Amino acid sequence: MIEKYSIRTDLALEQKERFEADNVEIPGVVLEENYDEEREIRVTTVRITTENGARTMGKPVGNYITLEAPKLAVPDEYYHREVSEEMECFLRQLLPAEKKDCSVLVAGLGNRQVTPDALGPYVADNLNITRHIVKEYGKYAMGKDRVDPLSAIVPGVMGQTGMETVEIIRGVVKETKPDVVIAVDALAARNSKRLNRTIQLSDTGINPGSGVGNHRNAITKETVGVPVIAIGVPTVVDAATIVSDAMESLIRAMETSDTLRGVGVVLQGYNAAEKYELVKELIAPHLNGMFVTPKDVDETVKRISYTISEALNHLFGS
Repeated sequence: MIEKYSIRTDLALEQKERFEADNVEIPGVVLEENYDEEREIRVTTVRITTENGARTMGKPVGNYITLEAPKLAVPDEYYHREVSEEMECFLRQLLPAEKKDCSVLVAGLGNRQVTPDALGPYVADNLNITRHIVKEYGKYAMGKDRVDPLSAIVPGVMGQTGMETVEIIRGVVKETKPDVVIAVDALAARNSKRLNRTIQLSDTGINPGSGVGNHRNAITKETVGVPVIAIGVPTVVDAATIVSDAMESLIRAMETSDTLRGVGVVLQGYNAAEKYELVKELIAPHLNGMFVTPKDVDETVKRISYTISEALNHLFGS
């Protein structure tokens, strides 16, 4: 049972937390944390430095930067601007250092018709596209000293196009020759408190659809030919996760009850893997594979997509 245990999350931070909860140290994985108390922004960097660490974490070698901002789901324009500025700083660190003028292709992944999955297309909608202007008139046509040519594509999903997303992006990369691809996609989280309040940046590429178990071919430097930076926001959580969290609360309540204390003690003896597998068995087949999203997800996704696009627009000189 334990070997089959696989937490449903796209966040490297949550994968690391799972091992920390079991008091397991992972060789080749380094975690750094910084908390800005004034702005309530927590930045956690997970660096996977070895192949052994990558296998244990189930993620490629590279850097994973997670910004946790509780007010991100709130319509506070000033706060969103601060998050956008913070994002810009970290994105700058992930860009190829050797490129002075960087041509960028932004890929807005996801399905525009499904709101929790529409983050990528919404980000692309808000970008200030400059590649065609710079190509036609030169960078000084924008009235600025430095403008990186920015282009964007919304490749849709395989059910709409009949093509793998990576096939479309690889074709566009071959024709337009960008220096870097930035892929934006919606993710799945383990902790419901992180929904629409967390942004993950990584320099390892992305697997479209992996958050909901719909694994498509990876979009990475190896598959498209140029470095791929991924930006993701968790918008859904697995139903089994919610039931598992409810079970934890129930166990704590049982421990204080005279009549149910014995049952609580038995359940408390299960480790995280056993509890999660138990929950999956209990809810199958009716709720197994169900994903849940907040009721205000349409408004929130549009707001966060604007925050991300502003960071990209400012970073690339638009």
